[in-house]
Amino acid sequence: MGLQIIPVGGYSEIGRNCTLVKVDDEAVILDMGLHMDNYIAYTDDLEELHSEKDMTAKTMIRAQAVPNINQIHDLWPKVKAICITHAHLDHLGAVPFLSNKFKADIHCTRYTAEVLSAILKDDEINLRNNIVMHPVNSKFKISKKITIEFINMTHSIPQTVIIAVHTPYGTVVYANDFKLDNAPTLGEKPNYKGLQKIGEDNVKVLILDSLYAGTPMKTPSESIAKEMLKDVLLGVNSEGKAVIVTTFSSHIARLKSIFELSIKLKRQIVFIGRSLSKYITAAERAGIIDFSKKAEFVRYGNKVKKFFGKIKKPEKYLFVVTGHQGEPRAILPRMLSEHLYDFKEEDHVIFSCSIIPVEANIRNRDKLDNELKRKKVRLFTGVHVSGHAFREDQRDLIKLLKPEYIIPTHADVKRLEAMKELALQMGYKSKKIKILKNGDKVNF
Repeated sequence: MGLQIIPVGGYSEIGRNCTLVKVDDEAVILDMGLHMDNYIAYTDDLEELHSEKDMTAKTMIRAQAVPNINQIHDLWPKVKAICITHAHLDHLGAVPFLSNKFKADIHCTRYTAEVLSAILKDDEINLRNNIVMHPVNSKFKISKKITIEFINMTHSIPQTVIIAVHTPYGTVVYANDFKLDNAPTLGEKPNYKGLQKIGEDNVKVLILDSLYAGTPMKTPSESIAKEMLKDVLLGVNSEGKAVIVTTFSSHIARLKSIFELSIKLKRQIVFIGRSLSKYITAAERAGIIDFSKKAEFVRYGNKVKKFFGKIKKPEKYLFVVTGHQGEPRAILPRMLSEHLYDFKEEDHVIFSCSIIPVEANIRNRDKLDNELKRKKVRLFTGVHVSGHAFREDQRDLIKLLKPEYIIPTHADVKRLEAMKELALQMGYKSKKIKILKNGDKVNF
């Protein structure tokens, strides 16, 4: 009995985030995400083979696209809740494929619920689980022994939370995907008072995002990204030229900055692509933004060519499109490969993103950038700041929470070891830092 933590996904790779916390004979699951590379490779293979989509849990686990919940098969009946930190697919995207295996409600914030509902509707999936929405900075009981707390945190998507699992054996804090942004452009600053209060109690374990544990600096604020965009959009003469911006569809704060700058630029903003429409609609339904009164939307790829065919003066518009990683089926790559749009010399193309460092993305972006250069456009890349904690943000969170044990997550082995190095530097003994692999079990 007692407290047990089982890493299900995200401890041997970047993505596929999923952790089980067991308290005596009950358990909760924290996050249920996709491994994006494996998911895309699997669905692309199906498309190339013209095969019917087999998206069953068994097949998706075999493709290593979702967490391998077979590792915790004996605990399925003990799971009382599935709690999701935020609406990124590497934390939420496996819910449609796996959650039906559990007789447990899904707990998340309003925006996360809206995104999940949109995914379920698009894919015509019905869940037997209830989706229960909670405000940020709320506390709710799962059972007599388990209380969950959602603590407001900044990240690159709205209504992200750090999850505290309060138990008779101490608190488990799950901080997976966060940054300490003191000047956010959307939403509130991190709830430092709430974190400090938890830190004054008994934080037994801190499960900590380690993606950038090797980057020795504080993560720049999203307000810096807004200034970078302002410098490019308003500080560079684009008169007579088209302006095309691409960024993460889920990055509502970034999209809000682009929207506000388009007004100052006196250009009509158009959001082009299905995923942009999905995340913006979810944010509007959650009452976070209101773009629809002033923006245009082209939601489906088959309407893009017709839309651009009607545009006589592209210099009057600001086009926000999908495809920032060079994904072949997204809008920006298709604008070139399918001649959806006739790029002119010195049109402005702005990448407000980083390249997610996996082989497919690097290859796709190289190809896309080279094709754009052949069109002699003006290319602006790296107009971006990260949504993840760098080393000094991680240090500050550890100091706030003062956990007895630290479990690094959301990284490959090299980055997990970088987090261990930080904890050792802060005075933790090696036995208090647990480097785990998917499927391991650790008891406290």
